[in-house]
Amino acid sequence: MELPQMPELVGLSLLLGLLALVATAAVARGWLRTEDEARGRRAGQKGNGFPPVKSLGSKKQKLHQRIRREKPQQHSFTHRLLAAALKSHSGNISCMDFSSNGKYLATCADDRTVRIWSTKDFLQREHRSMRANVELDHATLVRFSPDCRAFIVWLASGDTLRVFKMNKREDGGYTFAATPEDFPKKHKAPIVNIGIADTGKFIMTASSDTTVLIWNLKGRVLSTINTNQMNNAHAAISPCSRFVASCGFTPDVKVWEVCFGKKGDFQEVVRAFELKGHSAAVHFFAFSNDSRRMASVSKDGTWKLWDTDVEYKKQQDPYLLRTGRYEEAGTMPCRLALSPDAQVLALASGSSIHLYNTRRGEEEECFKQVHGECITDLSFDITGRFLASCGDRAVRLFHNAPGHRAVVEEMQGLLKRASNDSTRQRLQQQLAQAQDALKCLGALKK
Repeated sequence: MELPQMPELVGLSLLLGLLALVATAAVARGWLRTEDEARGRRAGQKGNGFPPVKSLGSKKQKLHQRIRREKPQQHSFTHRLLAAALKSHSGNISCMDFSSNGKYLATCADDRTVRIWSTKDFLQREHRSMRANVELDHATLVRFSPDCRAFIVWLASGDTLRVFKMNKREDGGYTFAATPEDFPKKHKAPIVNIGIADTGKFIMTASSDTTVLIWNLKGRVLSTINTNQMNNAHAAISPCSRFVASCGFTPDVKVWEVCFGKKGDFQEVVRAFELKGHSAAVHFFAFSNDSRRMASVSKDGTWKLWDTDVEYKKQQDPYLLRTGRYEEAGTMPCRLALSPDAQVLALASGSSIHLYNTRRGEEEECFKQVHGECITDLSFDITGRFLASCGDRAVRLFHNAPGHRAVVEEMQGLLKRASNDSTRQRLQQQLAQAQDALKCLGALKK
């Protein structure tokens, strides 16, 4: 047997050894580069005050980035009469209430907060608000106390009332503290509205069955009203605090008087009067600031303005002053707001708002797609300068141009009948102020 030649074996061995050395060097170089890069990252993290981490692009960061990308965009709306938009809530706003002194607006949303806004900031670029947290629940309704030192909310999950006290700080702000105990649970159906009498003598809650409860301020039920309207769509206390009214499936608005004695002790609730004239269920109603006027809107496609300054104890019925058409009310629920002087009526259905002059019954302004969701509340401020609406995460405030026009019409009519110079001068001053306001808004009709 012949052996391989030695030179060939030596050459083959040298070649294999050279390949092995090259492979080993490549692996070593890659490992060193990786180690240097890792050392550099650790040094950088330590120098920046961060603890060493395996990767900055962690799953948690990627999740937060995805959530930010998927966050819904705020609904945008513009109009020449839009005065401001209040946008601090992170959830949809369900209710709002102006304080009786005109200084604050309270809003509640499903983000578990109540916010208190300063009305003097409405026309400023920045809109300040104070936040009250609703622990383990969220508020669906909110109302200020008459002295503006507290507010009440209706709890979505708790199905009861909670009272928050407002304590003023030295810097002018407020702290908010819930009372130790909520009101007892009494309603068996969803709540449609709550209210506090301006006299501070009682609280009202109304549910969607036929129940309206009158409470004292300590949480004891004084009276239970059965409205006999199949269901309640809305209920409210009059600004004068004498009356509680409700509407629902029946084509009327029923009004009761809540009676107290001379010493302030509760006596009884008695039927006062009814608003009769609609031919279908009543969606909503509202009082004027002096409680001498009421407005209602019905499924029959009409709204009505009433004179309620009557002697009902002598069987005198309210007078119908005006009827207007609002076709949307025939096909969908709607809300209503009446200006403090009863000169302007605001109607909201879906995400749109219509403003009417109650003297002539004509529509003067229409705002389409005001909110990204259906409008949940609608209210004039106590001066009548602004109309506020909510329905998504923002409150939108509108200049009440129809209100200024109504003042112009009224002053012009009074000037024709003015009998002395002092009266004429006063009326001309009010007329000029209203006309100047309309000019500034670009809403003066030629």
